[in-house]
Amino acid sequence: MGQPQQYPPLPRESTLSNLPAEYPIDAQDQISQILATSPINRLVVLDDDPTGTQTCHDINVLTVWDIPTLVTEFQTNSLGFFILTNSRALPPNEAETLLKTICTNVLSAANSTGNKVDIVLRGDSTLRGHFPLEPDVATAVFGPADGLVLAPFFYQGGRFTIDDVHYVAEGENLVPAGETQFAKDATFGYKSSNLREYVQEKAPGRFSDEKMHSVTISEIREGGPDAVCAKLLATPVDGVIIVNAAAESDMHVFVAGLLLAESKGKHFLYRTGAAFVSTRLGIRSKAPITATELHLPSPRETGGLIIAGSYVPKTTAQLKVLTDRRGPSGSGLLAIIEIKVEDLISSPGTASETITRIVKETESHLASGKDTLVMTSRKLITGADELSSLKIGSVVAEALVSVLRRIEVRPRYIVAKGGITSSDAATKGLNFKRALIVGQAAPGVPLWRCDEPTSRHRDVPYVVFPGNVGGEETLCELVEGWS
Repeated sequence: MGQPQQYPPLPRESTLSNLPAEYPIDAQDQISQILATSPINRLVVLDDDPTGTQTCHDINVLTVWDIPTLVTEFQTNSLGFFILTNSRALPPNEAETLLKTICTNVLSAANSTGNKVDIVLRGDSTLRGHFPLEPDVATAVFGPADGLVLAPFFYQGGRFTIDDVHYVAEGENLVPAGETQFAKDATFGYKSSNLREYVQEKAPGRFSDEKMHSVTISEIREGGPDAVCAKLLATPVDGVIIVNAAAESDMHVFVAGLLLAESKGKHFLYRTGAAFVSTRLGIRSKAPITATELHLPSPRETGGLIIAGSYVPKTTAQLKVLTDRRGPSGSGLLAIIEIKVEDLISSPGTASETITRIVKETESHLASGKDTLVMTSRKLITGADELSSLKIGSVVAEALVSVLRRIEVRPRYIVAKGGITSSDAATKGLNFKRALIVGQAAPGVPLWRCDEPTSRHRDVPYVVFPGNVGGEETLCELVEGWS
């Protein structure tokens, strides 16, 4: 493949308003009906980063995948569940080994409980992740599917797919994904914005043009679920099906058509963003959960804890608003503790001393009732290559986990900012094994609760705050709202 085609940024408002009118019937009713009356497979969502739960509520997420735990989950009457793999934080060979183990265990537990499964490889809506490695592993374990559905659309994050080109909303514009900072990722970078070209860039020589298919916005909005179903039934096997979507109703229509096709015997593998998952599970969106609904202690007994390890520009901008408004130079209601990354990577001794000091400071602030931000220094330090950059990221995440693991004061709530940070914080810092996705703390920001007796600070509201979601004020507004 030569250089991928370049696409110009588009004005968001006029581009979206010039598309065909949205399908006039709420396809979610049809989805609910099909799920209730047809023998549809259980959905198992292998999430490469914990932020994929960002459109769901009242469903479990597992952070372990031993067969007894999976059997227990399959014996519930839920339509599906998440398994947090966190594979995006791993190098390819480790990710492959992990995925193979998880898929093998899922297949064994499904067979022993008489369940058939559909697998979603939930990935980043800005296209970073192990692709095509993860679909290849799933296919090797579960056998071939009729096709791979590629659906990165995620409305709350401003990720739209139009004419097969994937866009990221930035301000008033829709910027082609290949032109964004996500495409320059040190580990998972890419050049293509058109999803057909993206697939061929990541899997060279694998898929000829004849193997690439699209479900267009016109087909979705003008033909509805029946047109989608007909398209999927007519698609030759072993290809890639790109889903175009620019509104939540587009995903609802696509999934209704997909379920119709599956009820007629079709079977697909999915590589998608979060929006597909909640729609496929029949989960309707609900408003973000307020401090009142959480029944946070009043008067407050301890401070809330915010930990931040993500380096994406949006996180840095959100932290600036939070610290400017609530830190010492603002209202003074937030204590700020910075971990210098240089101290963590200079020597094990320095790292250990740094962590011990930060734990003491954090406990002191929390016990006095003060909301406390523990953040890594904002200068991004990378290694010489992809793997060494990943390694530095892991050292930073491990330091934040160590802090969380050693804090004995029970925080009022915990916010973990960034995908790898929030995954490690949940599994290694708080010892979560099974958590309930309660809903969202802000649009696209998952809120979990873990009732397991083995977890630390059990029942404390836990916010999985993706690095790239929300406006610059969203983090600050959440902390203000919950204070």
